[in-house]
Amino acid sequence: MNITIANTYGTPHHVSAANPAYVTGCDYYRLPLVGTITPGHPDYEDMVEMLRDNGHDTRPEGYGLIFLESEEFSATYFGSIEQIEQYKRDNTDGTARFDPSQGVLYAQWPQGKGWDDYLPRTFWNIKARGGIADGVGLVTAFAHPGAPGAEVIVYEFEGAWRRGGTPEKMVTYHCTACHKDTFHDCGHVHTNTGPASRHWAARQARKHIISVHRHGVGHENSDCRPDNGEMLRVVNSLARDRWGTTGNALPDTDDAYCATKGPCGIIRELRAGVRPPAYRA
Repeated sequence: MNITIANTYGTPHHVSAANPAYVTGCDYYRLPLVGTITPGHPDYEDMVEMLRDNGHDTRPEGYGLIFLESEEFSATYFGSIEQIEQYKRDNTDGTARFDPSQGVLYAQWPQGKGWDDYLPRTFWNIKARGGIADGVGLVTAFAHPGAPGAEVIVYEFEGAWRRGGTPEKMVTYHCTACHKDTFHDCGHVHTNTGPASRHWAARQARKHIISVHRHGVGHENSDCRPDNGEMLRVVNSLARDRWGTTGNALPDTDDAYCATKGPCGIIRELRAGVRPPAYRA
């Protein structure tokens, strides 16, 4: 599949030659979590099961752990406890490096018994690192191949699953060409619990771009189908008839509506370093 997806924000990633929505890694990672597990942990046997299944359970004393993350990929390093303790001592200024050849590296962060309690909830945007707030900000963005200047943007935000509901940390993507609200597409908004949530959102964004490459903008088989204000005109017409007014109750174009009441408004504030109100709350 000869499709190139270009970043406009965030780190470029390596992808499968057969499927550019499938990210295989990148050249630069954060190392947000470092720790150890030993046989004294009550869930130790379950936590090292994947090592055992792959012939990598070679350290009876336990393992030192480094969790790596980028915008679209994550990995877990299993090494010696001694190596990780030395890394922690060397990394007091945040510049230490570690040698991954001394252990084994697995794609993604582990999940399941033991791991779900061991790993804290993490976000890409962190207030302590200069973010607006934990879990509020841009993650990555891609150039839109069918609309010059448009982007498909992955972002963390605060929102509610239903109007007036309790705000939660969420992650999704938004296309500034079609302005579809992903809350109206089942499965395109996710609770932001960790790297897997953000990678999922970025993959959905990549699939949106691939659909444009294949079908263009507006085609019935394309994921990118602008309404061109059709629904807004219907709502405005009904409002005028009901209330006996002559003006529009809502902006009459998709981009204007999105900029004031939709995801584009959220993204504008994120880019300005402002914490937006919780969406739909």
